[in-house]
Amino acid sequence: MNVLIGILEEGLIYAILALGVLITYRVLDFPDLTVDSSFPLGAAVSAVLTVKGMNPLLTLVIAALAGGVAGLVTGIIHVKFKVRDLLSGIIVMTGLYSINLRIAGRANLPFFNMDTLFDNPFVDGFPAALRPWSKVIVVFVIVLAVKVLLDLFMNTKAGFLLRAVGDNRAVVTTLACDDGLVKIEGLVIANMLVALSGAVMAQKNRVFEISMGTGSMVFGLAAVIIGVNIFKNRQKVNSSTAAIVGSIIYKACVAIALSLGLMPQDLKLITAVLFLIILVLSGMKKKKVKFDA
Repeated sequence: MNVLIGILEEGLIYAILALGVLITYRVLDFPDLTVDSSFPLGAAVSAVLTVKGMNPLLTLVIAALAGGVAGLVTGIIHVKFKVRDLLSGIIVMTGLYSINLRIAGRANLPFFNMDTLFDNPFVDGFPAALRPWSKVIVVFVIVLAVKVLLDLFMNTKAGFLLRAVGDNRAVVTTLACDDGLVKIEGLVIANMLVALSGAVMAQKNRVFEISMGTGSMVFGLAAVIIGVNIFKNRQKVNSSTAAIVGSIIYKACVAIALSLGLMPQDLKLITAVLFLIILVLSGMKKKKVKFDA
């Protein structure tokens, strides 16, 4: 039961990150490595503000805005200064490492004695039977809210323009819109979601660690690829739902690997190996489809 609760808690938290990666990877076709530092950026902002006594829910909003600024910088470097997409993300990711340390004041900032997102009248009112699932329920509500808002946005004119930038930039130009500004908008939204995920993770663990974002990009990509491939032939399941389910499945695979005797320090290795397997399998499936065609 505890293992299942842990999988759902972290799977749902990382699902928010996966939704951000979904925008950069699937919509914009932009390999944004800013993710590896915007995740701990959100955690650092939320942790520091919580320590100072701010309402934990409000810290999530500010953390998301901080992530949006990180995405904005990446977008400006890429669009305005004509730096390649991959290098733009690397530059911001590298700079954010020092900024995150500046914000938190140190590499590790615990706040075990402070009230968090999971300490409030809403959670306290849960029946005894639901208490073990309280964190899962709170995170699920956040994920559901994020998913609904993202789906609504993607069905607006701005959302359709965002899709067009990744699919066919000429369409955006034809509509007399600046495709560069649309791309920046997508990077801002994506990194807001990633930072929000980091903030929720910090609230759950009651600690910020500078290294907590390492591998975030890989995790998000793996979750998106798993979800998209599972629901590829199901038109009623949209990409955001697929990414959320993919995140939970990926987290379950990691938990199974650890339960088979691997050590916690092998977590990054497990993540890398699983991601490689997913890429190989998805590549084999594409080749098979082409051969059959």
